[in-house]
Amino acid sequence: MKENILPAIRLTIVCILFFCGVYTLLILGIAQAAPAKGKGEPVTLNGKTVGYKLIGQKFTDDKYFWGRPSAVDYNAAGSGGSNKGPTNPDYLQIVQDRIDSFLVHNPGIKKDEIPSELVTASGSGQDPDLSPAAAYVQAKRIAAVRNIPVERINELVKQHIEKPLAGLFGTERVNVLQLNIDLDNFK
Repeated sequence: MKENILPAIRLTIVCILFFCGVYTLLILGIAQAAPAKGKGEPVTLNGKTVGYKLIGQKFTDDKYFWGRPSAVDYNAAGSGGSNKGPTNPDYLQIVQDRIDSFLVHNPGIKKDEIPSELVTASGSGQDPDLSPAAAYVQAKRIAAVRNIPVERINELVKQHIEKPLAGLFGTERVNVLQLNIDLDNFK
């Protein structure tokens, strides 16, 4: 028994030192090299922080682009998905309700034109970005509410498209918060 307990205690001490000390300092060092030193990238408007670039926000007014739905109602303190499978009746009802709501607010759009990301929540519930297709499909609604030609709204979306990292990693995306801020400043 002695020959098992002493190595186990030593291994426990080594793991505690490594994971509480070395690993923590390594991650801290990596965070310091990130933009804003790992504290998030605040988005400011008129000197006031209005959100963070990498955390989604809820926009429900028809004059704004809507982001991806959130299973946690955009609560940054606790991210997560719904944990419901694609055949769960409750989940299917939630998605159908989102489709119905989108169609009511976006007349002239057909169900099969709605990108899935506009009716399904992301795994984290904090997704700040949309695909360009999800932004373009909302342009008519916003143009009508704001009395701006749809072509100008589409041009604004085009200006906000972020390309994949090094042209290889990820997909094109549009940050909803940045887009809506510029939409409010649109002349």
